[in-house]
Amino acid sequence: MSNKLTFFLPFQGEKHTEKTTDAFVGSELTDAAYLLTEKPSGIQKEKTADLRVDAFMSNATFRKILEKAATPYVLLLLKDTLIAPGQFCIERMIQVAEDTGSGIVYSDFRQIDGDKSTAHPVTDYQFGSVRDDFDFGPLVLLRTAALKKAVDAFEKDFDFAGWYDVRLRISQDHAVTRITEFLYSTVATDTRKSGEKMFDYVDPKNRKVQIEMEEAFTQHLKAIGAYLEPVFEDVKDEDGDWPLEASVVIPVMNRARTIRDAVESVLIQKADTEFNLIVVDNYSTDGTTDILREIASGDSRLKHITPERKGLGIGGCWNEAVFSKFCGKYAIQLDSDDIYKDETTIQRILDVFREEKCAMVVGSYIMTDIDLNEIPPGVIDHREWTPENGRNNAIRINGLGAPRAFYTPVLRRIRIPNVSYGEDYAVGLAISRNYQIGRIYDPIYCVRRWEDNTDASLDIPKQNAHNAYKDKIRTFELRARQLKNAGKA
Repeated sequence: MSNKLTFFLPFQGEKHTEKTTDAFVGSELTDAAYLLTEKPSGIQKEKTADLRVDAFMSNATFRKILEKAATPYVLLLLKDTLIAPGQFCIERMIQVAEDTGSGIVYSDFRQIDGDKSTAHPVTDYQFGSVRDDFDFGPLVLLRTAALKKAVDAFEKDFDFAGWYDVRLRISQDHAVTRITEFLYSTVATDTRKSGEKMFDYVDPKNRKVQIEMEEAFTQHLKAIGAYLEPVFEDVKDEDGDWPLEASVVIPVMNRARTIRDAVESVLIQKADTEFNLIVVDNYSTDGTTDILREIASGDSRLKHITPERKGLGIGGCWNEAVFSKFCGKYAIQLDSDDIYKDETTIQRILDVFREEKCAMVVGSYIMTDIDLNEIPPGVIDHREWTPENGRNNAIRINGLGAPRAFYTPVLRRIRIPNVSYGEDYAVGLAISRNYQIGRIYDPIYCVRRWEDNTDASLDIPKQNAHNAYKDKIRTFELRARQLKNAGKA
């Protein structure tokens, strides 16, 4: 098994890079190691050389990698971090690649933080694992022949989306395989809580990166037959015995601290039509129920519902509201710990429904703390959603924005998955498959981040479960779009 791979790793002047290089060059399987660097590394060791690059994640870098890869496999370190290979790490990755014919192999790992080592499992790659921040861990093994085919098929030179372009193209023809074994250890580099990381992709400073990622992903959709042209079905005004035109829907469980603010931000709304507020109280035990009863006793617009069925998720609570006798022609979302920005939110949403004849409207929001002080990254407007390509790009990103509002007949036909994470994303993708989604690009909503947010501080298994579910939703949607394009749906 000698000389099976060429090792490539970024060099940014860190002391640990030499240790990582030594760990892999010492293996008889390693033919050579190349330090991807903008300037001379100063490291001069047997089988080790510099490979000058301008941008580590560019397409140009992967062309240079391919030129130097004279072995069946490429071992690539995706970020500048210390890697300590475990017992037979390289041997195991190559063994699995050869046994399965995989184009990419990656594994679980252990994360070192000071003198503490913790298990860091990753998730299995699915057909729908197309988000650009999919976590392979820092170390991946690539089949050189698969890499060559991907590089030869490049359509554009990206500065930031090179790796994303490569792995999407490899996945079109080869399996991407996770080894559920802890094959190496690495140092923790991003120690932020999950709730602090989740909005990185909509931070304005990352806009250029996101544009490239969208272009790479659009190429992928076209290659797999899942790209949708900007042609939409008309939303027909369906006759219905609606009690009124608009309903705001709030699912809630144990939000005594925030529910009054949310409700009051609805009841102060000024609109040119009647609206109500349906709060689905999912068996709260902290005083939330008493607060809602008190408000409802003084304002008949608040419809306080307790489901007959216990154990519903957020999506199930939404279904209770949407299929109730109280629901209006349009159903507008509000989370129980958020508020509408001012008294014009409902009216602005209705205006878009009326003018654009769309099946769904998505607004923009401001990130705040619990006291409504703005926090980074500030305004989230999802400008990556364009009328021309929004419904394609939506499959790549992690959310569609807020507040979300729906034309109730369409929502009743699609229905909402009975889960408490990703239910809104699933519905939005399904609607966008056929219908245009209207957008409001200036903030009409405040998303309050605080310690009791459901996604504020998730452990790795929970983060993985959330990510795997959204990837499953993407898998469903990509398959549905392939069938639509093939005339079979």
